[in-house]
Amino acid sequence: MVRTPLTPAEVARGQRLGALLRRARGNRSMLATALDARVSPETLRKIETGRVATPSFSTIAAIAEVLGLSLDAVWAEISEPECAVGAHIGHSAREQLTS
Repeated sequence: MVRTPLTPAEVARGQRLGALLRRARGNRSMLATALDARVSPETLRKIETGRVATPSFSTIAAIAEVLGLSLDAVWAEISEPECAVGAHIGHSAREQLTS
């Protein structure tokens, strides 16, 4: 089976997801975060750098739980248009990132 190439919008969404997870992780090590989420550090690194633009739901759910992010907050941020991401972060996402 041939995998369909990602659209530019999917690639951009993957990059926003990676940026969100990096910000939420803060000073916490990638290794500790990955191990707590039961994913490989390499998988987390690829997601954070945008190399895996469409990770599985269960992977994102596990990482979000470890980082204290709700799935609603993750979706709200990554589904925003690229130009709005830095300018408009939902209140709940911002509160979770700063708490």
